[in-house]
Amino acid sequence: MIKINKGFTLVELLIVIALLGVLAAAVLAAINPLEQANRARDTRVRSDSSQLLAAIDRYFVAMEKFPWVTSGDVANNDASYGFISAQDDGVGICAAAGCIGAGNDGYLITNNELKTEFRNRDFAKTAIDTDMVYIGKATGASSSVYACFVPKSKSERQKSTHTLTLGSTALGTVADCATRTYADLSTACVTCLPQ
Repeated sequence: MIKINKGFTLVELLIVIALLGVLAAAVLAAINPLEQANRARDTRVRSDSSQLLAAIDRYFVAMEKFPWVTSGDVANNDASYGFISAQDDGVGICAAAGCIGAGNDGYLITNNELKTEFRNRDFAKTAIDTDMVYIGKATGASSSVYACFVPKSKSERQKSTHTLTLGSTALGTVADCATRTYADLSTACVTCLPQ
């Protein structure tokens, strides 16, 4: 009587495992989880920036002045407001003492234009300049208020066309955003809302 062994040989199993490994590497390369995480971060910051701009507009309608006029940073609504971090008390998220800790709500939160959880956003707690949101306004009452941030994803960086200088209301337009180092705010391009 002849005994027939059923099953796979070790060589066959190794070949299948190697093929699965190659397929898994190809899928990971196509998905690029780091780029996906960066896109998600950029989408979240874009959404938060839109909410912040809407809150500033609502505050202006209700109080007839911008939060930075209330805080005494500028004398009137026509004055320019140079780009500063959203952590600054003039923007209205945080109080003069900063965002960390209870009772440090800015004008937008105390006037119910933003929820208190908004000051717990990453850009309100960070000390890294490329992780912050920046707010600025050009001279003139009808000038737009801008919210700008440094994008992390490659796709968003390729769409960026502006640079900004803190304390300046002028946005610079450049063509080399995709090739910049993004090491700090002076070398990075920004995405601004409204576009």
